[in-house]
Amino acid sequence: MGQSVGIRVDPRRKQPLHRQIFDEVVARIEARAFPPGYKLPPTRVLATELEAHRNTVARAYADLEAAGFVSSRVGRGTFVERLERPQPNAPDALPAAAAQRREMPWTSLLSRAARSDAVQRRENKPRIAARPGLINLARMQPSAELIPEALLRRCVSRAMTEHGASALLYAPAEGTPRLREQIARDLVARGVPVQPEDVIVTSASQQGLDLVARALLNPGDTLLVEPTTYAGAIELFSLAGARLLPVPMDAEGPDPEGLARLAHPDVKGLYLMPNANNPTGRMLSAERRRQLLEWSQKSGIPIIEDDYAAGLILEPRDPPPHLRALDGDVIHISTFSKRLAPGLRVGYIIAPAPLRPALIALKHIVDLGTSLLLQLALAEFIERGYLRAHEQRMAREYRERRDVLDAALRKSMPAEFRWQLPGHGLVLWLRLPPGISVDALYDEALRRGVLVGPSTHFAVGPQAEAAVRLSFCAESSARLAEGARRLSKACKQLLSQRRSARDASGDSVLELV
Repeated sequence: MGQSVGIRVDPRRKQPLHRQIFDEVVARIEARAFPPGYKLPPTRVLATELEAHRNTVARAYADLEAAGFVSSRVGRGTFVERLERPQPNAPDALPAAAAQRREMPWTSLLSRAARSDAVQRRENKPRIAARPGLINLARMQPSAELIPEALLRRCVSRAMTEHGASALLYAPAEGTPRLREQIARDLVARGVPVQPEDVIVTSASQQGLDLVARALLNPGDTLLVEPTTYAGAIELFSLAGARLLPVPMDAEGPDPEGLARLAHPDVKGLYLMPNANNPTGRMLSAERRRQLLEWSQKSGIPIIEDDYAAGLILEPRDPPPHLRALDGDVIHISTFSKRLAPGLRVGYIIAPAPLRPALIALKHIVDLGTSLLLQLALAEFIERGYLRAHEQRMAREYRERRDVLDAALRKSMPAEFRWQLPGHGLVLWLRLPPGISVDALYDEALRRGVLVGPSTHFAVGPQAEAAVRLSFCAESSARLAEGARRLSKACKQLLSQRRSARDASGDSVLELV
């Protein structure tokens, strides 16, 4: 540890040394410990005192000058510049009318969209403050140690080195050709015949869903959805003014015969997650996929295929083909959020040719294009083979975490609770026995320090299946096992309360299993 006039660095910290020097000097300047005109130590002197390389200090000084905190004068040294801070108006300088202003009527100014059921649904979701020891089985994102930070940093640095400032300009609305080419190659390797011109890069799959909703749905139009599906899609399609109609289901998934009765002119699409339904984890069989595509072609109603868990195959057997691989009229949406890093906010739509111009125009209007720097970095990441290697690593890790969670549940969970082991994706769907309330289990589990995803968050309409979603991507294997133990105790507690209530009432209850 070294120091000089209050400048301290710690070589044990992960932050680069030049960045520590930069931050320390800025902190001193803002605290007025280094006033305007203050002369910083020469780079040689400071490097000696900090036991650092002189180039490290020179880099920090160059960054400080570029940011406007200091200026270098040849032959004289480096001096602190004067910081111009905006001065707030004094209270007595405000116009007299300001004290008499009416409060703005924000409630009455809100649009119908801002007051819609979708927004209310989002606002009504419980917000749980992070607290020590809470095991989160509701979070749907990879834990931080699984994100390939060093490789991504290398690819971002390479993009900046290769493209310079041009990497920070606007990207084409449909995405940079380099990334579209890599996405197409990746999909072809998965059995989906795609050309780069079929690809539209989006800000993750959520924007993909939004663009499709804008392109297809008018207020009042009907969109067919599974009764239990992705909460973000429910909210987004509802915000677009769509009428969400739950489709009839059987043991295999959406029932084709029931769908045949729903083919009305105002039905604009069927939204599905065939590979790993979120939240149930269900995967549609190859035969059911064929039946659904036959229904789509006969009815003229397109299928929107959400493949959010692309690449996260937990079993060695090949999954059924993507719907898009079987029918070019399928709208295919995916993202790199779950298999790589949610903060990238990069996804894509594979769109039929007649729909593509409208989607690209809407994309341009909405955000002027996804970050070009991140697109170039991601293209570099895929080109180098990092993505395929990372997916294999993630599949192994998630398979282990899934198995740990499953084993812990089998060891301690009451027999009345049922679940199936998913072969794809990130979630396990725990079904509750009759007489056990989803809300009661949510509260009791939270009281015991484990957070789960209640089925009410994923239900279309008031009737929700009695179940909770358990995600195994955000916690370590050890914490997943402990979370399962805590959840099992909560389930046993509710079963005990149910039995006590029956005994007290003296009623005989017949359960149909």
